[in-house]
Amino acid sequence: MLAVLLGAALVLDLALVWGPTVASITLSFTDWNGISDLRWVGTENYQDIVSTYPPFQRAVRNNVLWLAFLALVATPLGLLFAVLLDREIRFTRFYQSAFYLPVVLSLAIVGFIAQLVYARDYGALNALLGRENNPIDWLGDPDINIWAVLGAAGWRHVGYVMILYLAGLKAVDPSLKEAAAIDGASEVQTFFRVTLPTMRPINIIVLVITVIEGLRAFDIVYAINNGRNGLELLSVLVTENIVGEASRIGFGSALAVILLVIALGFIVTYLVQILREDRR
Repeated sequence: MLAVLLGAALVLDLALVWGPTVASITLSFTDWNGISDLRWVGTENYQDIVSTYPPFQRAVRNNVLWLAFLALVATPLGLLFAVLLDREIRFTRFYQSAFYLPVVLSLAIVGFIAQLVYARDYGALNALLGRENNPIDWLGDPDINIWAVLGAAGWRHVGYVMILYLAGLKAVDPSLKEAAAIDGASEVQTFFRVTLPTMRPINIIVLVITVIEGLRAFDIVYAINNGRNGLELLSVLVTENIVGEASRIGFGSALAVILLVIALGFIVTYLVQILREDRR
């Protein structure tokens, strides 16, 4: 029975994950619109992406910025909230629920909420800032809209990271903290030298989730302005080229492969470093 369940899971994994992945890699070397005959073009799609497709440069910049913001701002903030809530302060359950609430919402819903907050003419933020007569176009200005959207995406990511780290903190053996305190370590030293290293499995999970969230971001920008005018992302370009008006499945598949390679590069590099440290 166990073999049947594992076999079914393996078949589904091959059919739904690895099958489309191999198909995308193969199609990335072709010129195909879904109707015409397949035409093998080699690396032509990749060359065109790098040299003659301006949205690609903007999308890479935005994806890197997205990933950096989640990793350097939202993730540490989620960890800070987890540490504070682990101390069982007053109204801990309320704060947990409030911070986690955005996680149950899809990024598309977060995008619609962001429109209500950042809208130029009726947005809550301009009203709070008293800019009704001279409103800031938070979502229409390509110089600032990426930062506004990152704030909304980070709002959701913070709650996710907080819950993961809070679970990790609850699992840390209290005797380790007590031993560090007996040795004269301060709370900060105990956290960075004892508690955080103990949560290495959680750190790996958070890293993988952060990389995935940073590179697969799509819903929120598509809900706001279809991922254009300063909000270009690689995932949006993949969608536009594969299922857009001018279907270029081969070209879109090449973009998808580039996105896959970037994601695997981050994750594999970190996992290799972890394995090397474990061997030592």
